[in-house]
Amino acid sequence: MSDKIDEKSLLKKCEATVEPKSEKNCFISGSFQAIMNKLVKSVVMSFKSNSVKIVCLSVLGFCAGVFLTCLLITARRPDSRHGVGGLETSAEPEYEENLSSLLADVEKDIAAADAVEEAAIADASLKDLDSSIITYQTYRVKAGDMIGFIADAFDVTQDTIISVNNIRQSRLIQPGQYLKIPSMPGIIYTVKKNGETPATIAEKYKVNAEKCANANYVSLDTELKAGTSLFIPDAELDWATRQEINGDLFKKPIHARYWLSSKYGWRDSPFNAGKRTFHGGIDMAIASGTPVYAALDGSVSATGYNATYGNYVIITHHSGYKTLYGHLSSINCRKGNFVYTNTMIGRVGSTGMSTGPHLHFTVYKNGKTINPLVVLN
Repeated sequence: MSDKIDEKSLLKKCEATVEPKSEKNCFISGSFQAIMNKLVKSVVMSFKSNSVKIVCLSVLGFCAGVFLTCLLITARRPDSRHGVGGLETSAEPEYEENLSSLLADVEKDIAAADAVEEAAIADASLKDLDSSIITYQTYRVKAGDMIGFIADAFDVTQDTIISVNNIRQSRLIQPGQYLKIPSMPGIIYTVKKNGETPATIAEKYKVNAEKCANANYVSLDTELKAGTSLFIPDAELDWATRQEINGDLFKKPIHARYWLSSKYGWRDSPFNAGKRTFHGGIDMAIASGTPVYAALDGSVSATGYNATYGNYVIITHHSGYKTLYGHLSSINCRKGNFVYTNTMIGRVGSTGMSTGPHLHFTVYKNGKTINPLVVLN
């Protein structure tokens, strides 16, 4: 009886000791399986993403490219067993005759190749000749057209259209106006003195002399008379001329907001009622004491006072230009000073013949007044 009790107690002890271990093992195996499931799911999800697909496809494409390249190289590799060839005849060849016919064929091929090459050279020279011949077409200006847009459409420069059509103010082209458009970029040049040649003119503009001569059907050393007009391929207008035509040569001498109280040209005199007088500049009305600046870089050629302009400054610029600034309350420069567009030369006033504070601004071109509004930026 005691033995049976001991066996039962022993079995219970064994079960007590085994059951926790099995539960622990089950827990560990379950955790491992859960971790593995998560890893598998993450790998699957990553393969489903676009970036991984792109990488995989790129690797596969690269491998396929390498394989095909190796295949092509192997296919093109010469086999020594196939390295044979030459003339085949049914009987033993007569070497001398065959050699003669072979040489004759070679000479024919050489002659044919020479003929093709000569034809190509002749064709190229003809093209070069054609490229140096000027042709013109006509274009009618449309609403909204600008010279820059027209030039781009015909693959020429703005200078080309301005020069060929003798445009003096590019802002004033009108719809319906006809323009001549040459087949190549360049400008019209008028010979200044007797004895100039296409070679010397081309050197002046840094362009191809032969192209210049061919475009005008003259030789390089042809001496030209003063007043003769030539088309200079690839030449450009000088900076001052371009800025003048585009109305961007001068900056406004007053950098603040002003009122244009009197324009250039004929007007009713503010001092003699009922009398028409010519106004040689523009009047820019603004508060007294406002700074006045040089409209273009240049040298102060005169300062002083007179009954008409009161305190005035005259500046000499390049290309025959001069500017006058009148009715100043004070002068801040001296004769001989070199001034820039950011140099204050005086202040607005009402000295001389004036009805109130303003700046009188005149532009001279080769001694004659021009409308400042057409050259002011």
